[in-house]
Amino acid sequence: MKIRIQHRTTYNYSQPVTFGQHKILVRPREGHDVHIESSILEITPGHTIRWMRDVNGNSIAKVDFPEPATQLMFYSEVVLQQYDANPLDFILEKSAVNYPFVYDPDTLPELSAFMSILYPKDSDRLREWLTQFWKPGDTIETFALLQKLNTHIYKTFRYQRRDEPGVQTPAVTLGKNSGSCRDFATLMLESCRCWGLAARFVSGYMQCEATEAGGASTHAWAEVYLPGAGWKGFDPTSGIMTGAQHVTVAVSRDPEKAAPIAGSFGGPTNAFQNILVDVSVVQVDRPQPLPAPPVSPLNVAVQNQAPIQNQVVQQSQQGPKQNAAPMDMVIHAEPETITVSAIR
Repeated sequence: MKIRIQHRTTYNYSQPVTFGQHKILVRPREGHDVHIESSILEITPGHTIRWMRDVNGNSIAKVDFPEPATQLMFYSEVVLQQYDANPLDFILEKSAVNYPFVYDPDTLPELSAFMSILYPKDSDRLREWLTQFWKPGDTIETFALLQKLNTHIYKTFRYQRRDEPGVQTPAVTLGKNSGSCRDFATLMLESCRCWGLAARFVSGYMQCEATEAGGASTHAWAEVYLPGAGWKGFDPTSGIMTGAQHVTVAVSRDPEKAAPIAGSFGGPTNAFQNILVDVSVVQVDRPQPLPAPPVSPLNVAVQNQAPIQNQVVQQSQQGPKQNAAPMDMVIHAEPETITVSAIR
């Protein structure tokens, strides 16, 4: 499907300040499943920009600003084709169908960086919590284990918008039983690593009812490397696997390294006023509903004779359902994880 992503972030200051170099991660990752048709990146004030690919293959814009200003604005607009329509279209290698399993020696060196525990102080607390899903000595289908963890976070943890930068550690998320999408993704990622699975943090966008309305923000989830399938995404904020409605921008071993915008300003600490974030993700090739056929007076008469009981049944069948399809879920807007430091 064709998706248009509009992303505007504006920083406001009470007086002119200088800006350190900013790193911008807003360009989606292209591949066999994603093709960018057009891309616009507008930045004010005056600047110089250089593009690079980092160690994970993410497209990063490095922006320098020669003059002070009272406002800093980034606007990105991308139109892309997303072809990953069926996230379940994969076959695991026989050796990985059941957990526990070990990775092939040929791939282990590349995966080892994504298997390292990020929060060793939280490991005991996290491993204890994970015993409800799997205990040493047990055997379980690998995909079933990951889905169980993914849906459990979605169903039992409370989503909470957080304006603070950075992510919560897994122990903090467990203690609060709440967090933002980036906190849930980090919990999922670290849980998989406790099981010896390679996992990475993903930041990007999600197309759904909330983001089509505008005024939303970026999204975050986790990917796990499964032999035979490759990197597969799990979105614990929504309780689903990632598919055509998810657009990946950046992947990272460390959640702190995948912020959409990171930079600094120089000036009084109280000069910073606010950040305004507005993200819109719209499917632009959605089929239009067919026009209703003309209704003759005879058809109206027949319809009016339908029993009231049947009308009630039809209305109830058209009503909202629990555990509806992912596209019916509302993903709450969340501010971007932005590093802003004051330099005296």
